[in-house]
Amino acid sequence: MWLLKHFAFNDPKWNAMTTVMGSLNSFLLVLGPYWLAPFMLMSRTVTPPPSDVWCLACALVYVLGVVIMCVADAHKHFVLKVRRGLITDGIFSYIRHPNYLGEMMIYGSFAALVGHWSSYAVLVWVWGQVFTPNMLAKEHSMSRYPEWAAYHEQSGMLLPPLPALLGTSGKAK
Repeated sequence: MWLLKHFAFNDPKWNAMTTVMGSLNSFLLVLGPYWLAPFMLMSRTVTPPPSDVWCLACALVYVLGVVIMCVADAHKHFVLKVRRGLITDGIFSYIRHPNYLGEMMIYGSFAALVGHWSSYAVLVWVWGQVFTPNMLAKEHSMSRYPEWAAYHEQSGMLLPPLPALLGTSGKAK
């Protein structure tokens, strides 16, 4: 899925050259630990195994996370091909960082299936040390646009605000 997404609507940030040490650090501090929960699932070290209902719930969260991430990445890619600027429509009209939300749902579903403290610790580490600073930097960058104040008011960082869910607020223009 990631390869298909990469070839269909590539994020240029992933094309940046990096050093060997930078790649090693990315693997050791983020990407490797991120796969702890899936490894625990595949190696059957989870005891007791999750119930069928829990597996279904986690699978639904996973699939919804993949859809949110792919929709957001595709929307961002194709809008930025046409115009530069703040994206305030589509899924971005409700959530300012749907890409992060989707990825959090994907790996959160793995951790929930495992239910082991170490899988949650990895998520706290990655989300706290990588995602949060990246989202805050992106928020700072987006704040330079004149429509930022209205957009910030009517959208949520990771979850839609309650008025947006209830349909009682207007979308950003």
